[in-house]
Amino acid sequence: MGINELDLKQDPACSEKGLSNYLWRDHPDENKWADCVHCGMCLESCPTYEQTGQEQHSPRGRVHLIKSVAEGKLEVNEFFSDPVFACLDCRACTTACPANVDVGGLIEEARGQIRQAMPLKGWQGAVSKFVLKGIFPHPNRLNAAGSLLKFYQKSGMQKAVRQTGLIKIMPDHLVQMEAVMPEVQEPVRKKYKNEQVLKAKGKSKAEVALLTGCVMDVMFSDINEATINVLRRNGNDVIIPQNQTCCGALHVHAGDRETGRMLAKQNIEAFRDADKVIVNAAGCGCMLKEYSELFREEPEMHDKAVEFSKKVEDISKYLHETGYEKPKGEIKTRITYHDACHLAHGQNVRQEPRDILQDIPGVEMVHMPNSDRCCGSAGIYNITNPEMADAVLESKMQNVPGDVEMISMGNPGCMLQMAMGVQKYGRNQKIVHTVQLLDWAYQKEDGKERV
Repeated sequence: MGINELDLKQDPACSEKGLSNYLWRDHPDENKWADCVHCGMCLESCPTYEQTGQEQHSPRGRVHLIKSVAEGKLEVNEFFSDPVFACLDCRACTTACPANVDVGGLIEEARGQIRQAMPLKGWQGAVSKFVLKGIFPHPNRLNAAGSLLKFYQKSGMQKAVRQTGLIKIMPDHLVQMEAVMPEVQEPVRKKYKNEQVLKAKGKSKAEVALLTGCVMDVMFSDINEATINVLRRNGNDVIIPQNQTCCGALHVHAGDRETGRMLAKQNIEAFRDADKVIVNAAGCGCMLKEYSELFREEPEMHDKAVEFSKKVEDISKYLHETGYEKPKGEIKTRITYHDACHLAHGQNVRQEPRDILQDIPGVEMVHMPNSDRCCGSAGIYNITNPEMADAVLESKMQNVPGDVEMISMGNPGCMLQMAMGVQKYGRNQKIVHTVQLLDWAYQKEDGKERV
Protein backbone atom coordinates (compact mmCIF):
# COMPACT_ATOMS: atom_id res chain seq x y z
CA MET A 1 0.00 0.00 0.00
CA GLY A 2 1.44 3.41 -0.97
CA ILE A 3 1.44 6.42 1.29
CA ASN A 4 -1.30 8.11 -0.74
CA GLU A 5 -3.52 5.11 -0.17
CA LEU A 6 -3.83 5.75 3.56
CA ASP A 7 -7.57 6.07 3.89
CA LEU A 8 -7.87 8.89 6.39
CA LYS A 9 -11.58 9.21 5.57
CA GLN A 10 -12.30 6.00 7.44
CA ASP A 11 -12.26 8.10 10.61
CA PRO A 12 -15.44 10.21 10.80
CA ALA A 13 -13.71 12.87 12.89
CA CYS A 14 -11.26 13.81 10.12
CA SER A 15 -11.63 17.35 8.86
CA GLU A 16 -10.13 19.80 6.39
CA LYS A 17 -10.17 22.74 8.79
CA GLY A 18 -6.40 23.16 8.55
CA LEU A 19 -5.94 23.76 12.27
CA SER A 20 -3.70 21.58 14.38
CA ASN A 21 -5.45 19.01 16.53
CA TYR A 22 -2.52 18.90 18.94
CA LEU A 23 -4.01 20.88 21.80
CA TRP A 24 -1.28 20.65 24.44
CA ARG A 25 2.24 21.93 24.86
CA ASP A 26 5.23 19.96 23.57
CA HIS A 27 3.51 18.87 20.36
CA PRO A 28 5.33 16.98 17.58
CA ASP A 29 8.03 19.11 16.01
CA GLU A 30 7.28 19.82 12.35
CA ASN A 31 11.00 20.13 11.66
CA LYS A 32 11.24 16.40 12.29
CA TRP A 33 8.86 15.47 9.47
CA ALA A 34 9.73 18.28 7.05
CA ASP A 35 12.42 16.24 5.27
CA CYS A 36 10.32 13.09 4.85
CA VAL A 37 9.62 12.57 1.13
CA HIS A 38 7.85 9.20 1.61
CA CYS A 39 10.51 7.41 -0.44
CA GLY A 40 9.98 4.07 1.31
CA MET A 41 13.61 3.45 2.23
CA CYS A 42 12.43 2.92 5.80
CA LEU A 43 9.94 0.15 5.05
CA GLU A 44 12.27 -2.85 5.13
CA SER A 45 13.83 -1.65 8.38
CA CYS A 46 10.53 -1.59 10.28
CA PRO A 47 9.63 -4.69 12.35
CA THR A 48 5.91 -3.87 12.55
CA TYR A 49 5.64 -3.25 8.81
CA GLU A 50 7.45 -6.54 8.24
CA GLN A 51 4.81 -8.31 10.31
CA THR A 52 1.68 -6.51 9.06
CA GLY A 53 2.46 -5.10 5.62
CA GLN A 54 0.16 -2.21 6.55
CA GLU A 55 1.14 1.33 5.64
CA GLN A 56 -0.06 2.84 8.91
CA HIS A 57 2.35 0.48 10.68
CA SER A 58 5.33 1.73 8.67
CA PRO A 59 7.57 4.68 9.58
CA ARG A 60 6.45 6.85 6.68
CA GLY A 61 2.82 5.93 7.39
CA ARG A 62 3.17 7.04 11.01
CA VAL A 63 4.89 10.26 9.96
CA HIS A 64 1.99 10.91 7.57
CA LEU A 65 -0.53 10.36 10.35
CA ILE A 66 1.35 12.62 12.78
CA LYS A 67 1.54 15.34 10.15
CA SER A 68 -2.16 14.92 9.32
CA VAL A 69 -3.15 15.62 12.92
CA ALA A 70 -1.00 18.75 12.86
CA GLU A 71 -2.82 19.87 9.71
CA GLY A 72 -6.24 19.23 11.22
CA LYS A 73 -7.06 16.36 8.86
CA LEU A 74 -7.18 13.77 11.61
CA GLU A 75 -8.28 13.80 15.23
CA VAL A 76 -6.32 12.40 18.16
CA ASN A 77 -8.33 9.21 18.57
CA GLU A 78 -8.03 5.41 18.45
CA PHE A 79 -7.41 5.40 14.70
CA PHE A 80 -4.39 7.61 15.31
CA SER A 81 -3.35 6.10 18.64
CA ASP A 82 -3.12 2.45 17.58
CA PRO A 83 -0.30 2.72 15.00
CA VAL A 84 1.59 5.26 17.12
CA PHE A 85 1.64 3.00 20.17
CA ALA A 86 2.25 -0.10 18.06
CA CYS A 87 5.63 1.34 17.06
CA LEU A 88 8.60 -0.29 18.81
CA ASP A 89 10.47 3.03 18.75
CA CYS A 90 13.55 1.05 17.69
CA ARG A 91 14.98 3.90 15.55
CA ALA A 92 16.00 1.54 12.73
CA CYS A 93 13.99 3.69 10.32
CA THR A 94 16.11 6.76 11.09
CA THR A 95 19.26 4.76 10.36
CA ALA A 96 17.76 3.69 7.03
CA CYS A 97 16.41 7.15 6.13
CA PRO A 98 18.54 9.17 3.66
CA ALA A 99 17.24 12.37 5.28
CA ASN A 100 17.74 11.11 8.84
CA VAL A 101 14.11 11.82 9.78
CA ASP A 102 13.71 11.46 13.55
CA VAL A 103 10.68 9.18 13.56
CA GLY A 104 11.35 8.04 17.12
CA GLY A 105 11.22 11.61 18.39
CA LEU A 106 7.95 12.22 16.56
CA ILE A 107 6.45 9.02 17.96
CA GLU A 108 7.32 9.99 21.53
CA GLU A 109 5.96 13.51 21.11
CA ALA A 110 2.76 12.17 19.54
CA ARG A 111 2.31 9.73 22.40
CA GLY A 112 2.49 12.65 24.80
CA GLN A 113 -0.41 14.30 22.99
CA ILE A 114 -2.40 11.06 22.89
CA ARG A 115 -2.07 10.39 26.60
CA GLN A 116 -3.31 13.89 27.41
CA ALA A 117 -6.25 13.58 25.02
CA MET A 118 -6.94 9.92 25.84
CA PRO A 119 -5.64 9.08 29.33
CA LEU A 120 -5.63 5.42 30.26
CA LYS A 121 -8.65 4.46 32.37
CA GLY A 122 -9.82 1.51 34.44
CA TRP A 123 -7.32 -1.17 35.42
CA GLN A 124 -4.86 -0.10 32.71
CA GLY A 125 -4.76 3.44 34.08
CA ALA A 126 -4.44 2.19 37.66
CA VAL A 127 -1.58 -0.20 36.83
CA SER A 128 0.23 2.41 34.75
CA LYS A 129 -0.05 5.01 37.49
CA PHE A 130 1.04 2.55 40.18
CA VAL A 131 4.09 1.27 38.28
CA LEU A 132 5.31 4.33 36.36
CA LYS A 133 4.53 6.98 38.96
CA GLY A 134 4.27 5.01 42.17
CA ILE A 135 7.36 2.80 41.92
CA PHE A 136 9.94 3.70 39.26
CA PRO A 137 10.61 7.30 40.36
CA HIS A 138 11.20 6.17 43.96
CA PRO A 139 14.42 4.17 44.58
CA ASN A 140 13.31 3.02 48.04
CA ARG A 141 10.11 1.57 46.63
CA LEU A 142 12.05 -0.08 43.82
CA ASN A 143 14.37 -1.65 46.38
CA ALA A 144 11.35 -2.85 48.35
CA ALA A 145 9.92 -4.42 45.19
CA GLY A 146 13.29 -6.06 44.59
CA SER A 147 13.31 -7.43 48.14
CA LEU A 148 9.86 -8.94 47.61
CA LEU A 149 11.06 -10.50 44.38
CA LYS A 150 14.12 -11.89 46.13
CA PHE A 151 11.91 -13.35 48.87
CA TYR A 152 9.70 -14.93 46.19
CA GLN A 153 12.77 -16.58 44.64
CA LYS A 154 14.56 -17.65 47.84
CA SER A 155 11.68 -18.67 50.13
CA GLY A 156 10.47 -21.60 48.04
CA MET A 157 7.40 -19.66 46.92
CA GLN A 158 8.60 -19.53 43.31
CA LYS A 159 9.14 -23.29 43.26
CA ALA A 160 5.70 -23.92 44.77
CA VAL A 161 3.96 -21.56 42.37
CA ARG A 162 5.56 -23.33 39.42
CA GLN A 163 4.99 -26.89 40.66
CA THR A 164 1.32 -26.35 41.54
CA GLY A 165 0.58 -24.70 38.23
CA LEU A 166 -0.59 -21.55 39.98
CA ILE A 167 1.74 -19.61 37.71
CA LYS A 168 -0.64 -20.35 34.81
CA ILE A 169 -3.21 -17.86 36.08
CA MET A 170 -0.94 -15.17 34.61
CA PRO A 171 -0.96 -14.30 30.87
CA ASP A 172 1.37 -16.51 28.82
CA HIS A 173 3.90 -13.76 28.10
CA LEU A 174 4.28 -13.01 31.81
CA VAL A 175 4.71 -16.73 32.55
CA GLN A 176 7.51 -16.83 29.98
CA MET A 177 9.10 -13.75 31.54
CA GLU A 178 8.90 -15.20 35.05
CA ALA A 179 10.65 -18.35 33.85
CA VAL A 180 13.78 -16.45 32.77
CA MET A 181 13.83 -13.86 35.54
CA PRO A 182 17.40 -13.44 36.84
CA GLU A 183 18.26 -14.10 40.46
CA VAL A 184 17.82 -10.88 42.39
CA GLN A 185 20.89 -9.70 44.32
CA GLU A 186 21.74 -6.67 46.44
CA PRO A 187 21.53 -3.40 44.44
CA VAL A 188 24.87 -1.62 44.14
CA ARG A 189 23.33 1.68 45.25
CA LYS A 190 22.41 0.01 48.52
CA LYS A 191 25.66 -1.93 48.78
CA TYR A 192 27.84 1.16 48.29
CA LYS A 193 25.58 3.81 49.81
CA ASN A 194 28.22 4.76 52.39
CA GLU A 195 31.07 4.86 49.87
CA GLN A 196 31.69 8.34 48.47
CA VAL A 197 34.25 7.13 45.94
CA LEU A 198 35.14 3.60 44.84
CA LYS A 199 38.83 4.06 44.14
CA ALA A 200 40.53 2.74 41.04
CA LYS A 201 42.71 -0.35 41.24
CA GLY A 202 46.18 1.04 40.83
CA LYS A 203 46.82 4.51 39.43
CA SER A 204 43.73 6.68 38.96
CA LYS A 205 43.36 8.34 35.56
CA ALA A 206 39.77 9.61 35.75
CA GLU A 207 36.70 9.95 37.93
CA VAL A 208 33.36 8.83 36.53
CA ALA A 209 29.79 8.64 37.82
CA LEU A 210 27.67 5.54 37.24
CA LEU A 211 23.98 5.57 36.37
CA THR A 212 22.74 2.51 38.24
CA GLY A 213 19.31 2.56 36.62
CA CYS A 214 16.07 1.13 37.99
CA VAL A 215 15.49 -2.32 36.44
CA MET A 216 19.23 -2.74 36.00
CA ASP A 217 20.01 -2.30 39.69
CA VAL A 218 17.04 -4.33 40.94
CA MET A 219 17.22 -7.30 38.55
CA PHE A 220 20.72 -7.07 37.06
CA SER A 221 22.82 -5.68 39.89
CA ASP A 222 25.53 -8.20 38.95
CA ILE A 223 25.99 -6.27 35.70
CA ASN A 224 26.32 -3.02 37.63
CA GLU A 225 28.88 -4.77 39.84
CA ALA A 226 30.77 -5.97 36.76
CA THR A 227 30.70 -2.43 35.36
CA ILE A 228 32.19 -1.04 38.57
CA ASN A 229 34.88 -3.77 38.59
CA VAL A 230 35.86 -3.08 34.99
CA LEU A 231 35.95 0.69 35.44
CA ARG A 232 38.12 0.42 38.56
CA ARG A 233 40.37 -2.15 36.87
CA ASN A 234 41.01 0.39 34.15
CA GLY A 235 42.01 3.29 36.36
CA ASN A 236 38.68 4.95 37.07
CA ASP A 237 37.45 6.21 40.42
CA VAL A 238 33.70 5.49 40.48
CA ILE A 239 31.03 7.65 42.11
CA ILE A 240 27.44 6.45 42.58
CA PRO A 241 25.27 9.53 43.23
CA GLN A 242 22.59 8.54 45.73
CA ASN A 243 20.14 11.21 44.55
CA GLN A 244 19.96 9.85 41.01
CA THR A 245 16.70 8.33 39.82
CA CYS A 246 15.07 6.42 36.96
CA CYS A 247 16.13 7.81 33.57
CA GLY A 248 12.49 8.30 32.51
CA ALA A 249 12.67 6.30 29.28
CA LEU A 250 9.70 4.09 30.17
CA HIS A 251 7.63 7.16 31.02
CA VAL A 252 8.46 8.99 27.79
CA HIS A 253 7.80 5.85 25.73
CA ALA A 254 4.40 5.58 27.46
CA GLY A 255 3.50 9.20 26.70
CA ASP A 256 4.06 10.58 30.21
CA ARG A 257 6.47 13.33 29.24
CA GLU A 258 5.74 15.39 32.34
CA THR A 259 7.07 12.69 34.66
CA GLY A 260 9.94 12.22 32.20
CA ARG A 261 10.83 15.90 32.61
CA MET A 262 10.66 15.63 36.40
CA LEU A 263 13.06 12.67 36.41
CA ALA A 264 15.36 14.35 33.89
CA LYS A 265 15.66 17.43 36.09
CA GLN A 266 16.54 15.26 39.09
CA ASN A 267 19.24 13.38 37.18
CA ILE A 268 20.73 16.51 35.67
CA GLU A 269 21.09 17.88 39.20
CA ALA A 270 22.35 14.56 40.62
CA PHE A 271 25.16 14.34 38.05
CA ARG A 272 25.87 18.08 37.96
CA ASP A 273 29.44 17.73 39.25
CA ALA A 274 30.33 14.65 37.20
CA ASP A 275 32.76 14.91 34.29
CA LYS A 276 31.48 11.69 32.74
CA VAL A 277 28.28 9.69 33.26
CA ILE A 278 28.72 6.01 32.45
CA VAL A 279 25.70 3.94 31.41
CA ASN A 280 25.47 0.18 30.79
CA ALA A 281 21.84 0.08 29.59
CA ALA A 282 21.26 1.14 25.98
CA GLY A 283 17.75 2.47 26.54
CA CYS A 284 18.82 4.57 29.52
CA GLY A 285 21.84 5.96 27.71
CA CYS A 286 19.76 6.99 24.72
CA MET A 287 17.20 8.68 26.97
CA LEU A 288 19.88 10.63 28.86
CA LYS A 289 21.37 11.80 25.57
CA GLU A 290 17.94 13.01 24.44
CA TYR A 291 16.92 14.94 27.56
CA SER A 292 17.07 18.18 25.59
CA GLU A 293 14.09 16.95 23.53
CA LEU A 294 11.95 17.15 26.67
CA PHE A 295 12.82 20.81 27.22
CA ARG A 296 12.30 22.35 23.77
CA GLU A 297 9.97 24.92 25.35
CA GLU A 298 12.17 25.61 28.41
CA PRO A 299 15.33 27.36 27.13
CA GLU A 300 17.22 27.34 30.44
CA MET A 301 16.60 23.64 31.12
CA HIS A 302 17.23 22.86 27.46
CA ASP A 303 20.74 24.30 27.70
CA LYS A 304 21.42 22.36 30.91
CA ALA A 305 20.15 19.15 29.26
CA VAL A 306 22.40 19.67 26.25
CA GLU A 307 25.45 20.08 28.49
CA PHE A 308 24.44 17.08 30.58
CA SER A 309 24.00 14.85 27.54
CA LYS A 310 27.57 15.57 26.44
CA LYS A 311 28.78 13.78 29.58
CA VAL A 312 26.84 10.58 28.91
CA GLU A 313 28.73 7.59 27.50
CA ASP A 314 27.95 3.93 27.09
CA ILE A 315 30.41 1.75 29.01
CA SER A 316 31.71 0.02 25.87
CA LYS A 317 32.37 3.27 24.05
CA TYR A 318 34.01 4.82 27.09
CA LEU A 319 36.39 1.88 27.50
CA HIS A 320 37.12 1.86 23.80
CA GLU A 321 37.92 5.57 23.68
CA THR A 322 39.92 5.85 26.90
CA GLY A 323 41.77 2.56 26.55
CA TYR A 324 41.35 -0.62 28.55
CA GLU A 325 43.61 -3.39 29.70
CA LYS A 326 43.45 -6.33 27.34
CA PRO A 327 42.46 -9.32 29.49
CA LYS A 328 44.69 -12.38 29.72
CA GLY A 329 42.10 -14.70 31.23
CA GLU A 330 40.73 -17.11 28.64
CA ILE A 331 37.02 -17.69 28.11
CA LYS A 332 36.70 -20.41 25.52
CA THR A 333 33.34 -19.85 23.86
CA ARG A 334 31.59 -19.20 20.58
CA ILE A 335 29.59 -16.01 20.87
CA THR A 336 27.38 -13.79 18.74
CA TYR A 337 26.45 -10.18 19.33
CA HIS A 338 22.99 -8.59 19.28
CA ASP A 339 22.86 -4.83 18.69
CA ALA A 340 20.41 -3.28 21.15
CA CYS A 341 18.33 -0.79 19.14
CA HIS A 342 19.03 2.18 21.39
CA LEU A 343 22.75 1.44 21.31
CA ALA A 344 23.14 0.89 17.55
CA HIS A 345 20.44 3.15 16.14
CA GLY A 346 20.04 5.52 19.08
CA GLN A 347 23.72 6.09 19.98
CA ASN A 348 25.59 4.74 16.95
CA VAL A 349 27.63 2.39 19.12
CA ARG A 350 28.27 -0.77 17.11
CA GLN A 351 31.90 -1.75 16.72
CA GLU A 352 33.11 -0.91 20.23
CA PRO A 353 31.38 -3.84 22.01
CA ARG A 354 32.53 -6.23 19.30
CA ASP A 355 36.13 -5.09 19.67
CA ILE A 356 35.97 -5.67 23.42
CA LEU A 357 34.62 -9.19 22.95
CA GLN A 358 37.24 -10.01 20.32
CA ASP A 359 39.99 -8.89 22.72
CA ILE A 360 39.04 -11.65 25.19
CA PRO A 361 41.27 -14.71 24.73
CA GLY A 362 39.34 -17.79 23.67
CA VAL A 363 36.31 -15.91 22.38
CA GLU A 364 35.26 -16.83 18.84
CA MET A 365 32.89 -14.28 17.34
CA VAL A 366 30.13 -15.54 15.03
CA HIS A 367 28.26 -13.04 12.86
CA MET A 368 24.52 -12.66 13.43
CA PRO A 369 22.59 -11.63 10.30
CA ASN A 370 20.42 -8.54 10.89
CA SER A 371 22.08 -8.14 14.28
CA ASP A 372 20.58 -4.65 14.68
CA ARG A 373 17.02 -5.88 14.15
CA CYS A 374 14.78 -5.28 17.18
CA CYS A 375 14.18 -8.24 19.49
CA GLY A 376 10.74 -7.02 20.56
CA SER A 377 11.58 -5.90 24.08
CA ALA A 378 11.39 -2.13 23.49
CA GLY A 379 11.09 -1.08 27.13
CA ILE A 380 7.83 -2.66 28.30
CA TYR A 381 6.52 -3.26 24.76
CA ASN A 382 6.69 -7.02 25.35
CA ILE A 383 4.20 -6.50 28.19
CA THR A 384 1.87 -3.98 26.52
CA ASN A 385 2.00 -5.51 23.00
CA PRO A 386 2.84 -9.18 23.63
CA GLU A 387 1.58 -10.60 20.32
CA MET A 388 3.62 -8.22 18.17
CA ALA A 389 6.61 -8.57 20.50
CA ASP A 390 6.45 -12.37 20.13
CA ALA A 391 6.30 -12.10 16.34
CA VAL A 392 9.30 -9.76 16.29
CA LEU A 393 11.18 -12.08 18.66
CA GLU A 394 10.50 -15.08 16.44
CA SER A 395 11.95 -13.20 13.47
CA LYS A 396 14.97 -12.25 15.58
CA MET A 397 15.64 -15.78 16.79
CA GLN A 398 15.70 -17.03 13.21
CA ASN A 399 18.85 -14.94 12.76
CA VAL A 400 20.64 -16.17 15.88
CA PRO A 401 23.33 -18.67 14.82
CA GLY A 402 22.55 -22.11 16.18
CA ASP A 403 26.16 -23.08 16.89
CA VAL A 404 26.95 -20.40 19.47
CA GLU A 405 27.10 -20.81 23.23
CA MET A 406 26.52 -17.20 24.22
CA ILE A 407 24.62 -14.15 22.97
CA SER A 408 26.06 -10.84 24.12
CA MET A 409 24.32 -7.45 24.21
CA GLY A 410 24.22 -4.16 26.11
CA ASN A 411 20.67 -3.70 27.39
CA PRO A 412 18.70 -5.39 30.21
CA GLY A 413 15.38 -5.42 28.35
CA CYS A 414 17.00 -7.18 25.41
CA MET A 415 18.58 -9.68 27.81
CA LEU A 416 15.17 -10.68 29.22
CA GLN A 417 13.56 -10.84 25.79
CA MET A 418 16.36 -12.85 24.22
CA ALA A 419 16.36 -15.21 27.21
CA MET A 420 12.66 -15.83 26.54
CA GLY A 421 13.51 -16.51 22.91
CA VAL A 422 16.21 -18.99 23.87
CA GLN A 423 13.80 -20.85 26.15
CA LYS A 424 10.81 -20.70 23.80
CA TYR A 425 12.67 -22.03 20.79
CA GLY A 426 14.60 -24.74 22.59
CA ARG A 427 18.01 -23.11 22.43
CA ASN A 428 20.67 -23.40 25.11
CA GLN A 429 22.64 -20.18 24.65
CA LYS A 430 23.66 -18.12 27.68
CA ILE A 431 22.63 -14.46 27.60
CA VAL A 432 25.41 -12.11 28.76
CA HIS A 433 26.15 -8.41 28.91
CA THR A 434 29.35 -7.42 27.11
CA VAL A 435 30.90 -5.88 30.23
CA GLN A 436 30.14 -9.06 32.20
CA LEU A 437 32.29 -11.13 29.89
CA LEU A 438 35.16 -8.67 30.17
CA ASP A 439 34.87 -8.76 33.97
CA TRP A 440 34.88 -12.57 33.95
CA ALA A 441 38.02 -12.57 31.82
CA TYR A 442 39.75 -10.28 34.31
CA GLN A 443 38.64 -12.54 37.16
CA LYS A 444 39.96 -15.65 35.42
CA GLU A 445 43.23 -13.82 34.90
CA ASP A 446 43.31 -13.26 38.65
CA GLY A 447 42.61 -16.94 39.33
CA LYS A 448 38.89 -16.59 40.07
CA GLU A 449 36.70 -18.98 38.09
CA ARG A 450 33.42 -17.44 36.89
CA VAL A 451 32.54 -19.10 33.59
